[in-house]
Amino acid sequence: MRAWSFSTDSYPRAERSDAWREAMSRLGLPVESLSDLEPASTSVVCLTSPLGIEFALVNAGAQTISGRLTNQPAAVWMAVLLDGQAAVVSDDLAEDLTVGDIAFGPTGQAAALRLATRCRLMFVRAPRVALNHRLVAPRALRVGRLRGEGGVKHILSGLLRSTADSLEDLTVDQLRPVELALAEFLGLCLLEAGEERGAAWPTDARSAHLQRLRQTIETLLPDPNLTIRRVADEEGVSPRYVQKLFEGVEETFSHYLRTRRLERCRNDLASPQFARLSISEICFRWGFNGSAHFSRAFRDQYGCSPRDFRRSVRDEERVAA
Repeated sequence: MRAWSFSTDSYPRAERSDAWREAMSRLGLPVESLSDLEPASTSVVCLTSPLGIEFALVNAGAQTISGRLTNQPAAVWMAVLLDGQAAVVSDDLAEDLTVGDIAFGPTGQAAALRLATRCRLMFVRAPRVALNHRLVAPRALRVGRLRGEGGVKHILSGLLRSTADSLEDLTVDQLRPVELALAEFLGLCLLEAGEERGAAWPTDARSAHLQRLRQTIETLLPDPNLTIRRVADEEGVSPRYVQKLFEGVEETFSHYLRTRRLERCRNDLASPQFARLSISEICFRWGFNGSAHFSRAFRDQYGCSPRDFRRSVRDEERVAA
């Protein structure tokens, strides 16, 4: 896990603005405008997990963070307001944020966060490859806001706020469950947000059903004999209906199943918790029938062998330590 921190307190006052812009640029957060009095004292604490999800706690004064990130891998960003007054603005959205609210969007769309006062925020940037299996229609994702007042959104907001409070003390093992829960809760929250915003989002009953199917598949991943018929029977629908739901998002059941199993295996290979398990034990744990087939599929998906991936994660952890 890569970690870094920044504070303008270590710079002469005349150099703080440029240093702050550079630090925010490192986070992929371009600063469009900055108050003449800021940044008097600003800071960042950032952790990047082995799966590539970036968590950054930002303390900053009044400013506008704005831009469209086109030179970076596709990702979804989130910003939960911990303290202060702020607003999220895009081409079709302009809404004030209250403490606990979450602004979100894809990195390829123009958006702005306007901090009206000194604010404390938790930014999260997750690669699309880590989230697409939980997003009903990833290509249709737009900039938006999730109210942190109740239901699943309140749980997600609480998860991010608690992570922010403990970010400086978290270890790799402690952050890993946060990653897994983040993907689950974000998928559900965006589904609800789409329903609230209406027809512009493709979140009808079929999309909601696809989300439930994905959750069912997740619980059945360890079964090496899992079939589309088994999933259909669990949901009380026909196999053809399951196929149609996946076709609606340009996916197939078999490809989705293989991808989720590979992602679970990749997660275990990166985790110190499973360091004593062999690669074969890990692949059998998630429903693969043979280590040779698993190794080929893993290389096709990630561009390296499971053994090389595990070794690279260990090397990164030793460097970070």
